[in-house]
Parts: sequence; structure tokens; C-alpha cells
Amino acid sequence: MKKIKLIKYIFTILGIGILVGTFFIYMNASNFLKTSITSQGTVVDLLESISSSNNSIMYNPLVNFIDEKGNSIEFSSSSGSNPPSYTIGEQVEVLYNPEFPNDAKINGYFSIWGGAIITGILGVVFFSIGISIFIFEKRKRITLQYLKQNGTAIQSDLQRVGINNSLAVNGRSPYQIVSQWQNPVTSKLHIFTSDNIWFDPTDFIKTNKIKVFIDRNNPKKYVTDLSFLPKTV
Repeated sequence: MKKIKLIKYIFTILGIGILVGTFFIYMNASNFLKTSITSQGTVVDLLESISSSNNSIMYNPLVNFIDEKGNSIEFSSSSGSNPPSYTIGEQVEVLYNPEFPNDAKINGYFSIWGGAIITGILGVVFFSIGISIFIFEKRKRITLQYLKQNGTAIQSDLQRVGINNSLAVNGRSPYQIVSQWQNPVTSKLHIFTSDNIWFDPTDFIKTNKIKVFIDRNNPKKYVTDLSFLPKTV
């Protein structure tokens, strides 16, 4: 299905984009530390905000401090928590750039590096999902080619055409052809499930025998031959 094929590209590109953004966020934080000086501040209030992830109330400390020019500066920390990490009246160390004192931050690990950590995790997750799909499909093509060239073609008995309810895209689940074969050497019964098929293949199955390519030494390695099905556009 084209939408599923697009996922690997979307997730990989999105992951790379987020990781690039993470690099710039990290560099901004590093440059901020190099140019900032310290001051003592006081938490004067706890501002409520709604978390976009779970709609819970977060508390962001509002801090007041005096910069090197004697000006009273107030800023709201971008890092919130529930329960609050600070209390009203608590003394905190403040980092700020003398040229831009309103962009001050509480001298805390997450206050400085939190943005890079969050975006970095998101970037790794998206990139990992995308690249994993690429690797899975590559291995699958290699396995298919190997089995067709070196495996053993057997005729399994058609059992049913089922629906793979474990996967759904836009409310639709793919079909799978299930067949079985009894190994004449070991007398063991093997069940084969085809790859996902995004249309009902029932009308295209003209026989009760389904070709399967197996690794004779390990029948658990197999691929159901679906070459008799029409190609989707």
C-alpha cells in the first residue's frame, strides 16, 4: 500500500530534520552558557500552563533578579513540572546574557538542555522507525531472492484467506493467505502465512495449492509465492 511505503520516507526525513534542529538547539544552549553570567534570583510566582501531551496543569516558576546594571528583571522559566519543582520565595541561581537579560534561565540541567533532550529523543525515535522499515524491507527482499534461488518450492494446501486485524491503515486491515504443508521427512505440519495483501485475493485463487519457497533445513524460513496476484497501481 502506497501510504505504508510513504511512512518510511516521512519518518526518516522527519527524524533527520528533528535531529538537525536538535543540533542547533544544542549549539544555542552551548553559546548561551559561554556568554552568560550568574545572578541570584527569587521565585515570585508559579504560573499555571496546560501540558500539550496529557492536558495536565504544569507550574512554571516566575523569577525576579537584578542584572549587573541594577535593573529588576522578571522571566518565566520554560521548564514546568507537576508537582512544582520550586516554591514561591525560593532562591535560585540565574544565568543570563548581559545584552539580553530578559532571556535568562534558571541554572538547572533541564532548563538549559531540556529542549535539546526532548527534540533529540523525538528525532531518534522517528529516524529509528523510518530506517528500521528500510532495513526490514531490504532484508525481506534479500530473503525472498535467496529462497527463490536456493530454497525449495513446495505446494502447500490452501486453508483460508484471513484478515490481519493486528494492522490497520485508515480503518482497513490487509488480507493474508494461510496454507499448510506436512513435511514428508519429519511428518511435522507447517503453517504458512503470506505477506499482507491490500485487496481481497479470494477471486484470484484458482487452485487449492499455494506455492511456498522454504529453506529445506529450516522451514520456518519461508515466503509465500504471490506472483499469481495482479499488481496494484
